[in-house]
Amino acid sequence: MSRPSTSADKLLALDKQFCFALYSASLAMTKAYKPLLDNLGLTYPQYLAMLVLWQEDDLLVKDIGERLFLDSGTLTPLLKRLETAGMVARTRDEKDERQVRITLTPEGRALKRRARTIPEQVMCASGQSAQALSALRNQLALLRDSLTQANEADE
Repeated sequence: MSRPSTSADKLLALDKQFCFALYSASLAMTKAYKPLLDNLGLTYPQYLAMLVLWQEDDLLVKDIGERLFLDSGTLTPLLKRLETAGMVARTRDEKDERQVRITLTPEGRALKRRARTIPEQVMCASGQSAQALSALRNQLALLRDSLTQANEADE
């Protein structure tokens, strides 16, 4: 026998959860990227790492991790797979041998040309304008930053 729903119970409804809307949108976005990235031989996380390197080559693993909000334990295996695929080279930093430096190979740089159409294809698939997606991206970045600050304050 079920009890009548209270207003607090209604707040727990799945369709009322912002976190679920964000999570399910993220899943749909990753699914939209998959066939495009399969053509490049990349996974979505590898694509993100390549975006960082296409913007600025020759970075330390820790710098890539900061930009992607990933720790080195998550990032290192991903970068090793990119190295195996011939997209990046991993070398010890000359100034601090504890640090690993990542550079694009000629193959990794060439892949950028093949990836140039991906953002436009995903925008078309989203059914949103460039302006709408830009505004949403900015709002999500503000949300991420606020949540990061709140999490750091709790630590």
